[in-house]
Amino acid sequence: MRHLIALSCLLISSTAFAGPSFVLGSTDVSESTPIGNRFVFSGFGCSGDNRSPALSWSGVPENTKSLALTVYDPDAPTGSGWWHWVVIDLPAATDGLPRGAGTPDGSALPDGARQIRTDFGQPGYGGPCPPAGDKPHRYIFTLHALSVDTLPVPEDATAAMAGFMINANTLATATLTARYGR
Repeated sequence: MRHLIALSCLLISSTAFAGPSFVLGSTDVSESTPIGNRFVFSGFGCSGDNRSPALSWSGVPENTKSLALTVYDPDAPTGSGWWHWVVIDLPAATDGLPRGAGTPDGSALPDGARQIRTDFGQPGYGGPCPPAGDKPHRYIFTLHALSVDTLPVPEDATAAMAGFMINANTLATATLTARYGR
């Protein structure tokens, strides 16, 4: 138990080192405007374009060896939330992703970056599609500065396994929370 407490303290304190200069932003999604239809899932009763939004970031800590990006809906009625996008092994020098980078084949991602299978059952971006009538869900975009060049997860890893490895190697995080309801 003492080791878990020490590890928790280390993760909390190491995240604090980045300070307010580590920032994640987007010209496509924001905290003040609902997510637009071009970024909404196409399926499960939703009829969006399912394109990943453009993202940009700055202030990556100097000792970062790679980056990981996650998009997570904690409000999904599953008991465990819903993983919408998981990208790992982004080069540390990367400063953003263009709109549409989250295609299942990953061809628009920087060299070396990998996408992990989401809760939709495949790699790539899967847009919001909460149940009709639910209050708007939160979609938390989190950029992780990592202490390793690559994450030791297999190509068929679950989002939960990737999340565990991401969090175990996180130096700092930057987040953006957007909302969508139908």
